[in-house]
Amino acid sequence: MLSELSNILKITELRQKIIFTLVMFLVFRLGTHIPVPGVNAAVIEQLFTSGNLFGLLDMFSGGALSKFSIFAMSITPYINASIIMQLLTVVVPKFEQWAKEGEEGRKKITQITRYGTVGLGFIQAIGMAFGLKVAIINPNFGNVLIIALTLTAGTTFLMWLGEQITEKGIGNGISLIIFAGIVSRLPDGIFTIYEYVKAGTINIFNVFLFLIIAVAMIVFVIMIQQGQRRIPVQYAKRVVGRKMYGGNSTHIPLKVNQAGVIPIIFASSVLMFPVTIAQFVDIAWVKTVAGWFAWGTPLQTALYALLIIFFTYFYTAVTMNISDMADNMKKHGGFIPGIRPGKPTADYLDRVMTRITLAGSIFLAIIAILPNFVGAVTNLQGVYFGGTALLIVVGVALDTMKQVEALVLMRHYQGFMK
Repeated sequence: MLSELSNILKITELRQKIIFTLVMFLVFRLGTHIPVPGVNAAVIEQLFTSGNLFGLLDMFSGGALSKFSIFAMSITPYINASIIMQLLTVVVPKFEQWAKEGEEGRKKITQITRYGTVGLGFIQAIGMAFGLKVAIINPNFGNVLIIALTLTAGTTFLMWLGEQITEKGIGNGISLIIFAGIVSRLPDGIFTIYEYVKAGTINIFNVFLFLIIAVAMIVFVIMIQQGQRRIPVQYAKRVVGRKMYGGNSTHIPLKVNQAGVIPIIFASSVLMFPVTIAQFVDIAWVKTVAGWFAWGTPLQTALYALLIIFFTYFYTAVTMNISDMADNMKKHGGFIPGIRPGKPTADYLDRVMTRITLAGSIFLAIIAILPNFVGAVTNLQGVYFGGTALLIVVGVALDTMKQVEALVLMRHYQGFMK
């Protein structure tokens, strides 16, 4: 394996890409330690406990939110803008037309996504500044505006950083920034476990059990993420002039987890809304309702699983156009053996996709709620090991490894993935 990995360093272009990506990671990590002016960081840190919305967002930002640094909002506004644009592409004819125009259309959509990121980032920054007024040293309008502009500028810089990694580095830059933020929290988790063992709160058996469950979850996630149902497609032979085209066989890969991590993010946002409101509103009945949705309660866990299943079907239905897939197949002379082209093919693909999505949605629900039971079984509290983070880390790692593998094989070297 070491000799195969050494092939990477033999390729000048790939070596430069990896070094550039690592340098951008360093810039990102340095930025998480630059504080926003006019904020009492000690007050902010009191809000961040494991299991609440702030703890989850802090994990994505690599600890920048708990420090209230210039990267406190991380790349979240960009993700929200991208999801909104992806949904609008289905319902807005102009965006749908751009999506079909290839590279030029993609550039237009990307440009609007950038503007949307700045707009959403500024709105989110204003909300954070007003919501965390208690931590602002001098909470007047001018200081709130400066804080909001600083946070927006930090998110915009991260968006640019991610695009630079995509263009000049290796892998998807935005995903890698989130990946780096999550992985950077690993040393804190290890230190917390060490402190628990040292204090006698847990024993070595609890740590060993936690490691076994963690490895099993990672293997499970990799299996499902890579799982797909391959629908065989046969193309009829066509004679054009003196040449014969078609006649080959291929397949349509339908992924088990077509929606990725989006359903978990949607479900988390919906359930965390009342909890977040209750932290800034001093009304008895609001706090009572928020208590029902507290992280780990039976009601919250059940609703969390059901919402994940619902959003998995919703997002898959929005992003996958089965009818267009069947029509394109028919136009190019393709058919599924035993299935008539056109509507019967669309109905068959829809039926298969519905069954696959059920398995994918149940998988996402299990991965999302399993950390609640892991904490109860191992007595490890305060160590966040969530399904969202695990899916992102595994997915980004697999995609990046595939890109590195492709670049290695392009230079006629033996790959390193088995």
